[in-house]
Amino acid sequence: MAETMIPLFPSHALDETLDFYKAIGFEVTYYQKSPYPYGVVERGDMEFQFFRMKDYDPKASYSACYVITDDVDTLHASFRAGLKQTLGRIPTRGLPRIGALKDMSYGMRQFLMSDPAGNSIRVGQRTAESLEHPEVPKERYARALHQAVLLGESKQDHTAAARIIDHALAADGAPTPVQLVKLYVVRAEMAAQLGEPEQPAEWLDRAAAVRLTEEERLSAADELQRAKELREALAP
Repeated sequence: MAETMIPLFPSHALDETLDFYKAIGFEVTYYQKSPYPYGVVERGDMEFQFFRMKDYDPKASYSACYVITDDVDTLHASFRAGLKQTLGRIPTRGLPRIGALKDMSYGMRQFLMSDPAGNSIRVGQRTAESLEHPEVPKERYARALHQAVLLGESKQDHTAAARIIDHALAADGAPTPVQLVKLYVVRAEMAAQLGEPEQPAEWLDRAAAVRLTEEERLSAADELQRAKELREALAP
Protein backbone atom coordinates (compact mmCIF):
# COMPACT_ATOMS: atom_id res chain seq x y z
CA MET A 1 0.00 0.00 0.00
CA ALA A 2 1.15 3.53 -0.78
CA GLU A 3 -0.50 6.47 0.92
CA THR A 4 -0.12 10.20 0.40
CA MET A 5 -1.03 12.88 2.91
CA ILE A 6 -1.92 16.32 1.55
CA PRO A 7 -2.42 19.35 3.84
CA LEU A 8 -5.60 21.39 3.22
CA PHE A 9 -5.05 24.97 4.30
CA PRO A 10 -7.45 27.92 4.69
CA SER A 11 -6.81 31.19 2.90
CA HIS A 12 -8.45 34.58 3.16
CA ALA A 13 -7.20 35.61 -0.31
CA LEU A 14 -6.67 32.57 -2.50
CA ASP A 15 -4.96 34.30 -5.43
CA GLU A 16 -2.47 36.02 -3.14
CA THR A 17 -1.64 32.72 -1.46
CA LEU A 18 -1.17 30.88 -4.76
CA ASP A 19 1.04 33.69 -6.08
CA PHE A 20 3.28 33.28 -3.05
CA TYR A 21 3.83 29.60 -3.78
CA LYS A 22 4.44 30.31 -7.45
CA ALA A 23 7.15 32.74 -6.37
CA ILE A 24 9.03 29.98 -4.53
CA GLY A 25 8.86 27.51 -7.39
CA PHE A 26 5.51 25.74 -7.03
CA GLU A 27 3.13 25.18 -9.93
CA VAL A 28 -0.59 25.79 -9.66
CA THR A 29 -2.00 22.46 -10.85
CA TYR A 30 -5.66 23.11 -10.07
CA TYR A 31 -7.78 26.22 -9.64
CA GLN A 32 -11.51 26.77 -9.35
CA LYS A 33 -13.69 29.76 -8.55
CA SER A 34 -16.98 27.90 -8.08
CA PRO A 35 -18.80 26.40 -6.33
CA TYR A 36 -16.12 27.77 -3.94
CA PRO A 37 -12.54 29.05 -4.47
CA TYR A 38 -10.04 26.20 -4.28
CA GLY A 39 -6.46 25.77 -5.48
CA VAL A 40 -3.63 23.23 -5.54
CA VAL A 41 0.12 23.86 -5.78
CA GLU A 42 2.83 21.27 -6.37
CA ARG A 43 6.60 21.17 -6.42
CA GLY A 44 8.23 17.77 -6.77
CA ASP A 45 6.63 15.55 -4.13
CA MET A 46 5.25 18.50 -2.17
CA GLU A 47 1.57 19.34 -2.59
CA PHE A 48 -0.59 21.82 -0.71
CA GLN A 49 -4.28 22.49 -1.26
CA PHE A 50 -6.11 25.66 -0.27
CA PHE A 51 -9.72 26.69 0.21
CA ARG A 52 -10.95 30.24 0.63
CA MET A 53 -12.46 31.04 4.01
CA LYS A 54 -14.36 34.27 4.49
CA ASP A 55 -13.55 36.40 7.55
CA TYR A 56 -10.40 34.33 8.12
CA ASP A 57 -7.67 36.09 10.10
CA PRO A 58 -4.18 34.99 8.94
CA LYS A 59 -2.57 36.41 12.09
CA ALA A 60 -4.66 34.04 14.21
CA SER A 61 -3.81 30.96 12.13
CA TYR A 62 -2.72 27.70 13.74
CA SER A 63 -2.46 25.78 10.44
CA ALA A 64 0.90 24.08 10.00
CA CYS A 65 2.73 21.14 8.50
CA TYR A 66 6.25 19.72 8.50
CA VAL A 67 8.03 18.95 5.22
CA ILE A 68 10.92 16.46 5.47
CA THR A 69 13.59 16.80 2.79
CA ASP A 70 17.04 15.39 2.11
CA ASP A 71 18.42 18.79 1.05
CA VAL A 72 17.08 21.57 3.25
CA ASP A 73 19.89 23.96 2.35
CA THR A 74 18.99 23.90 -1.34
CA LEU A 75 15.27 24.38 -0.68
CA HIS A 76 15.97 27.29 1.65
CA ALA A 77 18.24 28.99 -0.88
CA SER A 78 15.72 28.41 -3.68
CA PHE A 79 12.77 29.77 -1.70
CA ARG A 80 14.75 32.86 -0.68
CA ALA A 81 15.86 33.49 -4.25
CA GLY A 82 12.30 33.20 -5.53
CA LEU A 83 10.99 35.66 -2.96
CA LYS A 84 13.85 38.07 -3.65
CA GLN A 85 13.14 37.98 -7.37
CA THR A 86 9.37 38.37 -7.00
CA LEU A 87 9.09 40.75 -4.05
CA GLY A 88 12.39 42.55 -4.38
CA ARG A 89 13.18 41.59 -0.80
CA ILE A 90 13.24 38.59 1.52
CA PRO A 91 10.52 39.01 4.20
CA THR A 92 11.64 37.83 7.63
CA ARG A 93 8.73 39.10 9.77
CA GLY A 94 5.03 39.63 9.32
CA LEU A 95 3.19 37.71 6.60
CA PRO A 96 4.53 36.21 4.46
CA ARG A 97 7.96 35.48 5.91
CA ILE A 98 10.81 32.99 5.75
CA GLY A 99 13.16 32.21 8.62
CA ALA A 100 16.80 31.25 8.80
CA LEU A 101 18.28 27.78 8.67
CA LYS A 102 19.04 26.41 12.12
CA ASP A 103 20.42 23.16 13.53
CA MET A 104 17.99 22.20 16.27
CA SER A 105 18.91 20.24 19.38
CA TYR A 106 16.39 17.51 18.50
CA GLY A 107 18.28 16.33 15.43
CA MET A 108 16.78 18.47 12.67
CA ARG A 109 18.23 21.18 10.45
CA GLN A 110 15.26 23.34 9.54
CA PHE A 111 13.68 26.64 8.64
CA LEU A 112 10.19 28.05 9.14
CA MET A 113 8.11 29.77 6.51
CA SER A 114 4.66 31.36 6.75
CA ASP A 115 2.55 32.14 3.69
CA PRO A 116 0.26 35.19 3.31
CA ALA A 117 -2.62 33.21 4.87
CA GLY A 118 -0.62 32.52 8.02
CA ASN A 119 -0.08 28.83 7.30
CA SER A 120 3.21 27.72 8.84
CA ILE A 121 5.44 25.43 6.77
CA ARG A 122 8.37 23.93 8.67
CA VAL A 123 10.97 22.41 6.36
CA GLY A 124 13.63 20.17 7.86
CA GLN A 125 16.27 17.53 7.28
CA ARG A 126 17.29 14.89 9.79
CA THR A 127 20.79 15.34 11.20
CA ALA A 128 20.60 12.55 13.79
CA GLU A 129 18.96 9.15 14.12
CA SER A 130 17.07 10.14 17.25
CA LEU A 131 14.71 13.11 17.52
CA GLU A 132 14.80 13.02 21.31
CA HIS A 133 15.69 16.23 23.09
CA PRO A 134 19.16 15.95 24.66
CA GLU A 135 19.81 17.04 28.21
CA VAL A 136 19.89 20.79 28.66
CA PRO A 137 23.55 21.91 28.76
CA LYS A 138 24.82 22.84 32.21
CA GLU A 139 27.29 25.48 31.04
CA ARG A 140 25.65 28.93 31.29
CA TYR A 141 26.00 30.19 27.73
CA ALA A 142 25.41 26.86 26.03
CA ARG A 143 22.25 26.51 28.13
CA ALA A 144 21.09 30.02 27.21
CA LEU A 145 21.57 29.35 23.50
CA HIS A 146 19.83 25.99 23.76
CA GLN A 147 16.77 27.43 25.49
CA ALA A 148 16.58 30.62 23.43
CA VAL A 149 16.64 28.78 20.11
CA LEU A 150 13.99 26.32 21.25
CA LEU A 151 11.69 29.08 22.51
CA GLY A 152 12.31 31.43 19.61
CA GLU A 153 12.29 28.89 16.81
CA SER A 154 9.95 26.11 17.88
CA LYS A 155 7.56 27.97 20.17
CA GLN A 156 7.88 31.35 18.42
CA ASP A 157 8.13 33.02 21.83
CA HIS A 158 10.55 35.74 20.77
CA THR A 159 10.11 37.77 23.94
CA ALA A 160 11.15 34.91 26.19
CA ALA A 161 14.08 34.03 23.93
CA ALA A 162 15.33 37.63 23.97
CA ARG A 163 15.01 37.73 27.76
CA ILE A 164 17.15 34.60 28.13
CA ILE A 165 19.90 36.04 25.93
CA ASP A 166 19.84 39.39 27.74
CA HIS A 167 20.08 37.65 31.11
CA ALA A 168 23.03 35.54 29.99
CA LEU A 169 24.91 38.53 28.57
CA ALA A 170 24.33 40.58 31.72
CA ALA A 171 25.68 37.88 34.03
CA ASP A 172 29.27 37.77 35.25
CA GLY A 173 31.29 35.49 33.05
CA ALA A 174 33.14 35.23 29.78
CA PRO A 175 31.53 33.41 26.86
CA THR A 176 33.86 32.10 24.20
CA PRO A 177 34.12 34.17 21.00
CA VAL A 178 31.95 31.62 19.16
CA GLN A 179 29.33 31.65 21.91
CA LEU A 180 29.35 35.44 21.87
CA VAL A 181 28.70 35.56 18.12
CA LYS A 182 25.89 33.03 18.48
CA LEU A 183 24.30 34.95 21.35
CA TYR A 184 24.44 38.24 19.43
CA VAL A 185 23.00 36.75 16.23
CA VAL A 186 20.12 34.99 18.00
CA ARG A 187 19.40 38.24 19.87
CA ALA A 188 19.40 40.16 16.57
CA GLU A 189 16.91 37.68 15.13
CA MET A 190 14.64 38.05 18.14
CA ALA A 191 14.88 41.86 17.93
CA ALA A 192 13.85 41.71 14.27
CA GLN A 193 10.86 39.51 15.06
CA LEU A 194 9.83 41.81 17.91
CA GLY A 195 9.97 44.86 15.64
CA GLU A 196 12.66 46.67 17.63
CA PRO A 197 13.65 49.31 15.03
CA GLU A 198 17.37 49.87 15.71
CA GLN A 199 18.21 46.83 17.78
CA PRO A 200 18.78 44.15 15.07
CA ALA A 201 21.54 46.15 13.37
CA GLU A 202 23.17 46.95 16.71
CA TRP A 203 23.31 43.28 17.70
CA LEU A 204 24.66 42.35 14.26
CA ASP A 205 27.36 45.01 14.61
CA ARG A 206 28.37 43.48 17.93
CA ALA A 207 28.60 40.06 16.32
CA ALA A 208 30.71 41.41 13.46
CA ALA A 209 33.11 43.03 15.94
CA VAL A 210 33.98 39.73 17.66
CA ARG A 211 37.43 38.55 16.62
CA LEU A 212 37.43 34.95 15.43
CA THR A 213 40.14 32.59 14.32
CA GLU A 214 39.59 30.64 11.11
CA GLU A 215 38.64 27.60 13.16
CA GLU A 216 36.17 29.66 15.18
CA ARG A 217 34.67 31.10 11.99
CA LEU A 218 33.99 27.57 10.82
CA SER A 219 32.28 26.77 14.13
CA ALA A 220 30.09 29.86 13.77
CA ALA A 221 29.53 29.48 10.02
CA ASP A 222 25.73 29.08 10.26
CA GLU A 223 25.37 32.08 12.56
CA LEU A 224 27.59 34.25 10.35
CA GLN A 225 25.51 33.29 7.33
CA ARG A 226 22.30 34.09 9.21
CA ALA A 227 23.75 37.43 10.22
CA LYS A 228 24.50 38.20 6.58
CA GLU A 229 20.99 37.20 5.50
CA LEU A 230 19.36 39.23 8.27
CA ARG A 231 21.41 42.32 7.43
CA GLU A 232 20.36 41.98 3.79
CA ALA A 233 16.72 41.66 4.84
CA LEU A 234 16.98 44.79 6.99
CA ALA A 235 18.51 46.87 4.20
CA PRO A 236 16.13 49.53 2.84
